[in-house]
Amino acid sequence: MDLKELRTKSADELNKHLVELHKERFALRMQQATGQLAKSHEVRRVRREIARTKTLLGQKN
Repeated sequence: MDLKELRTKSADELNKHLVELHKERFALRMQQATGQLAKSHEVRRVRREIARTKTLLGQKN
């Protein structure tokens, strides 16, 4: 998700998005562990988006 889109969301929406990102990261880690992960760059993308979301949450509080 783009940074501009994240900035328009409320704190509750950002928290929900953060939960979804953690679920996605877990699924990617499981795929990587079993050797089924085709797009290894997705792990990095999700990890960075989690960091962006946490940063915005800190700014909103």
